[in-house]
Amino acid sequence: MKKYRWQLLIIFLTGIVVGILLLSEKPAPVSVDSPEDIVPVQGGVYTEALIGSFQRLNPLLSTYNDADRAINNLLFSALIKFDDRGLPVGDLAESWGISQDGRFYNFTIRSNSNWHDGAPVTSNDVVFTIELLRAGGMTVPTDLQQFWNDVEVAALDEKNLQFELPEPFSPFLDYLTFKVLPSHLLSGLSYGQILDDDFNLRPIGSGPYYFSKLVVEDDWIAGVELKLNPNYYGSNAFIETLVFLYYPDLASAWQAYQDGIVKGISGLGNGEILEQALQDENLAIYSSRLPQFTTIFLNLESIDAPFLADLAVRRALLMGLNRTKMVNEVFNGQAVVTDSPILPGTWSYYKVADTYEFRPDDAIEMLRSEGYTLVEREDDGKTLRQKDGTFMTLTLLFPDTDAYEQLASMIQENWQALGLEVNLEPVDYDQLVNERLAQRSYQAALLNINLAQTPDPDPYPFWNQVQATTGQNYSQWSNRMASEYLEKARVINDFAERVRLYHNFQVVFNQELPSLILFYPIHN
Repeated sequence: MKKYRWQLLIIFLTGIVVGILLLSEKPAPVSVDSPEDIVPVQGGVYTEALIGSFQRLNPLLSTYNDADRAINNLLFSALIKFDDRGLPVGDLAESWGISQDGRFYNFTIRSNSNWHDGAPVTSNDVVFTIELLRAGGMTVPTDLQQFWNDVEVAALDEKNLQFELPEPFSPFLDYLTFKVLPSHLLSGLSYGQILDDDFNLRPIGSGPYYFSKLVVEDDWIAGVELKLNPNYYGSNAFIETLVFLYYPDLASAWQAYQDGIVKGISGLGNGEILEQALQDENLAIYSSRLPQFTTIFLNLESIDAPFLADLAVRRALLMGLNRTKMVNEVFNGQAVVTDSPILPGTWSYYKVADTYEFRPDDAIEMLRSEGYTLVEREDDGKTLRQKDGTFMTLTLLFPDTDAYEQLASMIQENWQALGLEVNLEPVDYDQLVNERLAQRSYQAALLNINLAQTPDPDPYPFWNQVQATTGQNYSQWSNRMASEYLEKARVINDFAERVRLYHNFQVVFNQELPSLILFYPIHN
């Protein structure tokens, strides 16, 4: 099943999560006899600032609105959710089973799952939501529409349903994290009609919180109030009331925090405001690793930079990068250096023994030993490394943003210290991805890969050789062994075998370095 499941995004914080608090007061000390004496109780009000503006409280329509999506995640439920290690656990689904051939998935919905208006959540609600995903529209990614058009789904009875896949596809559970909509309230409406329906202003969901009211100021929707759902099928939260207030930018949200209007901010970024927050001893800042990584794609088939096909060169280029300095200076230390395209801490991650720490002297020696010597170029007198008459010169593309420009300049400095000539070319992000990368019209490209919408680790689209010419394998890496690992891992249901295959893939990736993985950013 050929699917391009990952989205490439600019380095922006997108994983807004309730509970990332900046506490303005330190708690007073309390004497207790033992930890068991501390029992949390329900109640209280928590007010959080969201960066963005209100549009619609409907998960079908909030794909590209981080602020609304953060609220929708509390109002609505999905069949499946994923734990901290990336393993699937039931949300609305009480249980599920997979046929031996991997093509049929049977699900049972929790008997005690209900909508906030008291109606039961049924298999028809799931089928109805999938029909809306198929119908698409500008808020549903095209590849997701295509995916569901290839999958058959049938309601067996009120609480049981079955999915039929055209072929085995192990990451299928990854696609069941969409939020389910109530068919008893929206059936009969087209996608276009739903866009303007009052449901988007007074939503009915099945999640841990229910919609209470809109916060309106001067005829403008300034926020949303949620209340704890007493009939929630899962474990209840402790905060009784959640109030989300919208702010146009981080600066105004930070000011609202300083003025005591909000108790928390959804994200602090990596700039000046984070620095202010870190210097305030009264603040409690919570961090989590974002499901995305920054990388440098290398075009291994580049005619203008043929030396990129040389494994020794790729290893030297990575060893020549001071990634720790980049993290500290560009992101205020808010990123984690890594060498793997699979997220650390997840079930499929494998820490390979060979790591590429910053060792510029070793990188230079590696280039020397491979015959890349320093020679003065006749036309301009520059001293550059060359081999067989070909000078080591390349152009690094990067999205036209301040953060990327700073990062690209540091990469340029590091590689020029090895004896390369590095030209920098800022490009509009859409043009970079949809034209330069898609057409393989580049030598090296710096960008971010966002994995937030795909908890399953399947990295097939970016590294399988089938994708080398027309897919998302932008490096045009053609390694049969790595491709076989990825192909097998996405069609088998044996969890232990999938783990082994992804571990093996990471070993090969680490040896071949088709792309230079830099680091994973952190959300504060």
